[in-house]
Amino acid sequence: MSDDPTTDLPPPKDDSEAGADEPTDGDLDALGSEVAVEGENVEIDEANEDDLLGGLRFDDTSNISIPDRLVDQVIGQKEARDIVMRAAKQHRHVMMIGSPGTGKSMLAKAMSYLLPKESLQDVLVYHNPDDSNEPKVRTVPAGKGDQIVEAHREESRKRNQMRSFLMWIILAVIIGYSFLVVHQILIGILAAGIIYFAFRYSSRGGDAMVPKLLINNADRSVAPFEDATGAHAGALLGDVRHDPFQSGGMETPSHDRVEAGAIHKANKGVLFVDEINTLDIRSQQHLMTAIQEGEFAITGQSERSSGAMVQTEPVPCDFIMVAAGNMDAMENMHPALRSRIKGYGYEVYMEDTIDDDPEMRRQYVRFIAQEVDKDGRLPHFSPDAVREIILEAKRRAGRKGQLTLELRDLGGLVRVAGDIARSRDAERTTRQDVLDAKKRSRSIEQQVADDYIERRKDYELRVSQGEAVGRVNGLAVMGGDSGIVLPVMAEVAPSQGPGEVIATGQLKEMAQEAVENVSAIIKKFSDEDLSQKDVHIQFVQVGEGGVDGDSASITVATAVISALENIPVAQDLAMTGSLSVRGDVLPVGGVTHKIEAAAKAGCKRVIIPKANEQDVMIEDEYKDQIEIIPVSHISEVLDVALVGEVEKDSLVDRLKNITSKALDAGQQGASGSASPN
Repeated sequence: MSDDPTTDLPPPKDDSEAGADEPTDGDLDALGSEVAVEGENVEIDEANEDDLLGGLRFDDTSNISIPDRLVDQVIGQKEARDIVMRAAKQHRHVMMIGSPGTGKSMLAKAMSYLLPKESLQDVLVYHNPDDSNEPKVRTVPAGKGDQIVEAHREESRKRNQMRSFLMWIILAVIIGYSFLVVHQILIGILAAGIIYFAFRYSSRGGDAMVPKLLINNADRSVAPFEDATGAHAGALLGDVRHDPFQSGGMETPSHDRVEAGAIHKANKGVLFVDEINTLDIRSQQHLMTAIQEGEFAITGQSERSSGAMVQTEPVPCDFIMVAAGNMDAMENMHPALRSRIKGYGYEVYMEDTIDDDPEMRRQYVRFIAQEVDKDGRLPHFSPDAVREIILEAKRRAGRKGQLTLELRDLGGLVRVAGDIARSRDAERTTRQDVLDAKKRSRSIEQQVADDYIERRKDYELRVSQGEAVGRVNGLAVMGGDSGIVLPVMAEVAPSQGPGEVIATGQLKEMAQEAVENVSAIIKKFSDEDLSQKDVHIQFVQVGEGGVDGDSASITVATAVISALENIPVAQDLAMTGSLSVRGDVLPVGGVTHKIEAAAKAGCKRVIIPKANEQDVMIEDEYKDQIEIIPVSHISEVLDVALVGEVEKDSLVDRLKNITSKALDAGQQGASGSASPN
């Protein structure tokens, strides 16, 4: 699979079908209309729209019809789809920013099918008799270029035939005269050789008059689509090949060495550049010029090459620019290039989740049918298998009531499940195939996390029972979709100077700030004088990546409070959550993966922020293994985590009293002052 989940979907079945539904001047407002899910033996049961299939009734995904137009096969990105269709009609540039796998390159490719193919051109490069280092450029309608080149070649062949005929007559006369008249055969052969090479040398000039077909659009049924992602300067802007034979009649004519760049091949079409920030600044500047002028001369990109002496006349490059990337793509993008795109087009953010409603569920059914049809080697999916894929889409969204739009990874799951079904020669892909695929298609991070947990079992680093002072089972996420248990230990020791909080474990900026916020809470409630004590916090075995984020805040707070008060913490418990300086437990990401990691590690209970309660979508196998405890304040965390009734109750009551007073004071102060907003 290429850049996005359905980038390589097959083109329209024929040109008449592809253009049948293209928008006209009169229906601009209908460009972004929805595409219904339909097909033979497909019904919509409106009474059961809450079903995972959105009320669709079908035998398998072979019943689902796939839209002919590529743009209609886009799932979920209604606003981006609308913008792309408008941009194609109005010839506007587009910049799409969003997570990988959300359909950026598919939308860019779909734009090429919406552009009129009648305006395509062929580009010819001719020898310039006045200055061979400045080849001439000529544009003709698509399909005419081949005819012109063939006509020049035919004329050149005729000239060469006449010259060859004349040469052989002269050679015959010379050899005959030297043999029959002067009887000097050696001199005759020498003279014949000189004449032969003179003719061959002079004939090279005729070949140089044949133009080179630089851009050939004769066989195109749609406008060009050029993917210039990661292209070097020559591939993007065009180049002139180096010629080691630069004189003596052995050189290749300059116009024959000219090579078109992606910007020229995309003329009257779409130029797509993903990760736009990876282009070097010089290339971005030239690209900006090409966008502005609509033409760009080709010259050698290497200063040490003979091609550097050659520069053509301006070559047409009237393309629609589609730039794409993640959020960081805008940081290293040339400001003027972005201004050009924004000034003459659109900027659109690609959503990574969408509301879970019956219509979108039906769109997901069609997405699975599209993936199977595109692959061409997979059995179609049964309704139960489709339900399991949609369940996984809900789970990967990470939010209640949402479906993920990162369809590349979801398409990978579809293919793995289909491969499993094909390996057993099944006619359909079943739910069990999807369940097996979910295990076999684990990410590298998940495989590392599982292996890490197993190794920790071998060395007894995992503690999931009993109790311990200053030790808490925290939770973290690896790679965005893999949870892992991350123990945090705390120790309080006499200080040799002013007391301080020392945290180890390769903490990054956000994690370091979280530790500082936790220290504010500890100083607030603690009866002990911390000015003469050092608080040591260790994130155990975090690995080379270090700790990034603040989701271990309640873990750190619990470990330090346990060490300060010498109250043990239950080890069958794991926890995750951010913490405000007033003690409120704030939501974090990846809560589903973290809960599953705690269950795998043998923990019986897990504490999560109450705000994340709606985001929990763990697998059925873990639901009976672990108890989920939502909390909203640090006092609730300590009430659950600490062991020892008398000491724990006293500590929790004291913390509640202090934080509630601070909260009341803050509310009173806020009522008497104007809001900064």
